[in-house]
Amino acid sequence: MLLSRHQVLARRERDPERLERSAYLLLSRIDTQGPMSIGQLSEAFGLDTSTVNRQTAALLRCGLAERVADPDGGMARKLRITAEGGRRLAGDREVNQSCLARVVADWSPEEVGELADVLVRLNRSAEALEGRYWPRPEEHGTRAASHAPAEREPAPRATRGPATPAP
Repeated sequence: MLLSRHQVLARRERDPERLERSAYLLLSRIDTQGPMSIGQLSEAFGLDTSTVNRQTAALLRCGLAERVADPDGGMARKLRITAEGGRRLAGDREVNQSCLARVVADWSPEEVGELADVLVRLNRSAEALEGRYWPRPEEHGTRAASHAPAEREPAPRATRGPATPAP
């Protein structure tokens, strides 16, 4: 929690244009899974629809997401990340990764790999307790739907420079 809090506070001081935490999480999920309805986002995060509705309204106002017809032909409108939303999300991910790179700069590639492995296991254990699984494109080659985790595979090891676990 301290590392996460430190990163959030530090990046806002350096760049007030960074995404709010809720925007980062929603955009990350939409980016990973593809267009989603308010109901799907509410279910994915275990939040009340009114909460998600407020959060997504902010994304729409800022031009970070847009409403689109359901690509699968359903009745509900879905939210899709915009080019600006994708650009800002990528920028935030880059900042997060550079912050982590500074934290583990004096760690060996093996130590960074061990941390990444343990973080994957921690996340999957938390997901299993909640029954809400984060879609992972690497498990299916493309955008993935929510599902139970596949067998745990070790995270890739760094080959050059300071490696960082994914944010």
